[in-house]
Amino acid sequence: MEESRRRTSWPVTLVVLIFAVSTLVMFLKDGGDETTPAAAPTAPADLDLKKLPVSTTHTTIEAAPRDPRPSKVPNGTVVHPKRVTALYDEPDGTPFGKVRPTEFGDVWLPVISRNRDWVQVLLPSKPNGSTGWIRASELAEARSRFLVRVHLGERELELFEDDSLIGTWTVAIGAGSTPTPTGRTFVLGQIIDDQQPFSPVIMPLGSHSETLDSYGGGPGTVALHGWTDPSVFGKAISHGCVRVPDDALDLLRIVPIGTPVMVEAT
Repeated sequence: MEESRRRTSWPVTLVVLIFAVSTLVMFLKDGGDETTPAAAPTAPADLDLKKLPVSTTHTTIEAAPRDPRPSKVPNGTVVHPKRVTALYDEPDGTPFGKVRPTEFGDVWLPVISRNRDWVQVLLPSKPNGSTGWIRASELAEARSRFLVRVHLGERELELFEDDSLIGTWTVAIGAGSTPTPTGRTFVLGQIIDDQQPFSPVIMPLGSHSETLDSYGGGPGTVALHGWTDPSVFGKAISHGCVRVPDDALDLLRIVPIGTPVMVEAT
């Protein structure tokens, strides 16, 4: 009888032991999965995003660092904030603002520098040339194959794809009293409106008029767009926007959001 009880208890003991080992393995596995994200940089626990101003085409954030190399062409890397994300004045520095995932559709910002787990991006807010540092873990990343160059002196726009010139057009630029701002900026959005009388597509940039606080119902945002009267091309006549011919506008429509735009004085 005693021998029978021992034989009966052995399988039970084995099952309990196997269950305990399995539970320990699952616990360690789950623990490993939990700790992996913690190794990535995270925002300070006491950071209150609600208190930070949001960087949009409608806002001004004087605390934003200025572009240190406004004439350097970005490499085409663009990033999209996965959620509302803090902007810092330097890696591991002081937060001064935030960006949202959407504005004119999804927000994509050009990367102009990297430092360990951080990227520096151009911002859509005033002043022109504003930048900010964002933790790379907060971002989705892609690449634009395109580059837009605007030569104010020659009143000319060039479109490049993979470093190859695919189009050159004579354009209209800002008048003397409302000049088109120079420096590097980017395509902030694409507004499609077939009922718009002067341009079915308007492409707001991440730059603003230096002389007008608003025009056309907006906050003085510079844009690429078409124009109904071709006699304006080659002239300095706009409020700061770059007016382009229809065939240029057709090609520009394929340019992704976040694509760098270099506006040069020559």
